[in-house]
Amino acid sequence: MIEFALADPALPAAQAALAAYFAELDRRFPGGFDAGPAADPAHFRPPQGAFLLALGAGPLGCVALTRDGPASGEVKRLWVAPTARGMGLGSRLMAGIETHARALGLTRLRLDTNATLAEAIAMYRRLGWSDIPRYNDNPYAQCWFAKTLAP
Repeated sequence: MIEFALADPALPAAQAALAAYFAELDRRFPGGFDAGPAADPAHFRPPQGAFLLALGAGPLGCVALTRDGPASGEVKRLWVAPTARGMGLGSRLMAGIETHARALGLTRLRLDTNATLAEAIAMYRRLGWSDIPRYNDNPYAQCWFAKTLAP
């Protein structure tokens, strides 16, 4: 059974999910990945944001949200454990974080990703995210997306 729950990003299960996410990016990105300094966990806690975990026998996935304007936010750190892929967890995590974004009064979300993550890009498009021009200076980002949230 898989449980989806809001979590404090500083908790051990959240930190384990983030460590697995960063390690996977380091393996998959040409030239590796440097996570840099840890993000302030407050960015991913209400009312500034949210951190959603998929839990089974340990963390199976995560996604984060941070507010970046009065009614806008950015989705960050979507990860699904390799052993849990193909079960729809990515789509379910994205739907869950969109629900939490609405609860925070957000009406528009953005995200960035690396072209290496072709399966994520396909999922974002399938879930109604639209390609947009670059909006940040993330050195690893090569694709940018936005979605307007229906009430």
